[in-house]
Amino acid sequence: MIGLSGEDLANFYKVNFIMIQEHKYSLTELENMMPWERTIYINMLIKHMEELNKKREEAARKRKK
Repeated sequence: MIGLSGEDLANFYKVNFIMIQEHKYSLTELENMMPWERTIYINMLIKHMEELNKKREEAARKRKK
């Protein structure tokens, strides 16, 4: 984390907060992740959320028909 700009540091804490509150990770789990491991999990969560949003949009379109 050393050398991060203020904006990057703020984003780091925002992502931690979301992962703890919405996805039930513990702070200990997040702190013990290797940086590359954290990146992989974040990317997997982003993809998962995009897929959920797509399914919701498709369901909403079907309901409107």
